[in-house]
Amino acid sequence: MKVVYVAGRFRGENAWEVAENVRAAERVGFEVAEAGYVPLIPHANTAHFDGTLTDDFWIEATAELLRRCDALVLVPGWQSSTGAKGEIELAHELGIPVFVCVYDLRVSLGV
Repeated sequence: MKVVYVAGRFRGENAWEVAENVRAAERVGFEVAEAGYVPLIPHANTAHFDGTLTDDFWIEATAELLRRCDALVLVPGWQSSTGAKGEIELAHELGIPVFVCVYDLRVSLGV
């Protein structure tokens, strides 16, 4: 099965916004699963780790997860995320296809 990295905004002004960003990523991840792929949703994996280790650690950790994926799909609103923009750049460097929605992913990769 292909593994699809879900990229989008994590940080927010407060805990509510962070939780909303996590839920948005989970919704896209569920669509990925419905399409027949394995979603990798870093937001959900470490939702309650915010403020623990350094930003550098989390940036490198999520980059390592992305390196192991077959594709990247974006969560609506990704444009306001510095992290998602960096993940897109890394995906391009690695030759990992980037999709703006699950429909485009499904059309391009098939199941």
